[in-house]
Amino acid sequence: MENLIALVNKLQRACTALGDHGEESALPTLWDSLPSIAVVGGQSSGKSSVLESIVGKDFLPRGSGIVTRRPLVLQLHRIDEGREYAEFLHLPRKRFTDFAAVRKEIADETDRETGRTKQISSVPIHLSIYSPNVVNLTLIDLPGLTKVAVDGQPESVVHDIENMVRTYIEKPNCIILAISPANQDLATSDAIKISREVDPKVVNLTLIDLPGLTKVAVDGQPESVVHDIENMVRTYIEKPNCIILAISPANQDLATSDAIKISREVDPKGERTFGVITKIDLMDKGTDAVDILEGRAYKLQFPWIGVVNRSQADINKNTDMIAARRRERDYFANTPEYKHLAPRMGSEHLGKILSKHLEQVIKSRIPGLQSLINKTIIEIETELSRLGKPVATDAGGKLYMIMEICRIFDGIFKEHLDGIRSGGEKIYNVFDNQLPAAIKRLQFDKHLSMDNVRKLITEADGYQPHLIAPEQGYRRLIESTLATIKGPGEAAVDAVSTQLLVITQIFDALGECTMLY
Repeated sequence: MENLIALVNKLQRACTALGDHGEESALPTLWDSLPSIAVVGGQSSGKSSVLESIVGKDFLPRGSGIVTRRPLVLQLHRIDEGREYAEFLHLPRKRFTDFAAVRKEIADETDRETGRTKQISSVPIHLSIYSPNVVNLTLIDLPGLTKVAVDGQPESVVHDIENMVRTYIEKPNCIILAISPANQDLATSDAIKISREVDPKVVNLTLIDLPGLTKVAVDGQPESVVHDIENMVRTYIEKPNCIILAISPANQDLATSDAIKISREVDPKGERTFGVITKIDLMDKGTDAVDILEGRAYKLQFPWIGVVNRSQADINKNTDMIAARRRERDYFANTPEYKHLAPRMGSEHLGKILSKHLEQVIKSRIPGLQSLINKTIIEIETELSRLGKPVATDAGGKLYMIMEICRIFDGIFKEHLDGIRSGGEKIYNVFDNQLPAAIKRLQFDKHLSMDNVRKLITEADGYQPHLIAPEQGYRRLIESTLATIKGPGEAAVDAVSTQLLVITQIFDALGECTMLY
């Protein structure tokens, strides 16, 4: 299945490179048929933090107002070795190992498309993050996990040992040796449980970060920006193959949530919408989000998921994602209102659910994808066949191709003149009818009269009478006669030239030379 998801990711990269990102095109759009996850939410709803939590990296631009002004197509790839790095499709040979530089490049590339204004653009930025599994050869013997404290130990020892173990095994360079006894049910194994939590199965994902929905335009933006952003978001999420990740802050009335409003319009039954509640830890004392998380406030087909993002202080201190995820787990596990929901809360659980659902969507869409790809291949091959063979790259190949096209051109041209194709009969008409008729209208009887001939011969002799045939006189007589028919002759040449151009334009417009070659 991971290979299949990787193939879908490659198809999406190809679509982006070819300019196919769901907009109208003369060719069938493959982008609309590829499953993806679109992150939707209002401004300051915690959208970027949720995305970073799923990825496990701090790489998105932050700030006030509309920060995300272009869609960000983000793909996660697992690699077996090497250093973790990121690549942009517009910079294919440059690897970013510093994710602060990734954040800057996203902002710079946005400015290149929109200018240093608050304008938005529907042209996506394509980012791929590659993460390896690096072997750590150090073996560390850790205390055994336990479920109860023994005499002499504080009650917190169970939690303390688990935290200590997590401190070591949640490092990305640590290989976990999970030991379980054979006489114990594997489903209750402490080793398997904790290793699954810190090293969940990660599949390649495509996440699309869209501009935040807004209600007012800020300085430097046209008044239409509110409508423009909504239309852009709709372009992505109204596709039946798009999974909607609707982000809503817990300290806002769900009835006014921009994400829920627009997702309800395009997915009224909630069949492909995942609801995510952020900022649960920032709610007023005495209030909670239990009604929302349990689906009583607004029901979706999939359970609501709550997340606790990093605070601004954590971001300023560059708190890593591992520590943030640990605090998030502790929050849900130790908060009385959410304790019963803890197993299905948090960004880690969200990533697992999205991965699993994406697999199911891809499986269900395979027949349709195959059909569309095969249909597109046939249409493009037909178009390529019409356009002709590829142009050679070397000088010899180009010369051969030019000579071959000239040979084909000569053959087709000759067929038009010889009567195999149309056009030759019009040229015949010029010589057989137009030119003779024009010559007949000339006054040759006057020009070739005896008096005129005698005059020309006498003038050619000069002061010496001719002894034999007057050659010079004959020449002048012929030259003057040719000058008389020059007009009709040039008119015939122009008429034939026009007909030849018409013939050339006919089969040039049809592209006969290129098609035959």
